[in-house]
Amino acid sequence: MKKIIAVLVVAILVVSLASLVFAADMKKGTVKSVDAKAGSLVLSVDGGKDETLKADKAVDLSKCKAGDKVEVSVEHGTAMSVKAAAAAAAPAAAPAAKKAPVGC
Repeated sequence: MKKIIAVLVVAILVVSLASLVFAADMKKGTVKSVDAKAGSLVLSVDGGKDETLKADKAVDLSKCKAGDKVEVSVEHGTAMSVKAAAAAAAPAAAPAAKKAPVGC
């Protein structure tokens, strides 16, 4: 009986911790404006409307400027991290045709 209870407690803890990992929401968009003094930024979210986010103290807004494409980790309306969005991958070049062997 004690083993079953211990297993259930561990399972509940694992599920609880896993839900915390997924609490942050990643948003991609373009920075419309930055107010470093107020610690906020306006983000034009891809496929959505503009959002005004308060930046966490750990976020350095001096590196952001209007027009930057960014990925923002958001928790409860607060930007926890801001990083440059990965550039769209260029289409891969067609593989080079194999050359016929030269020689004997």
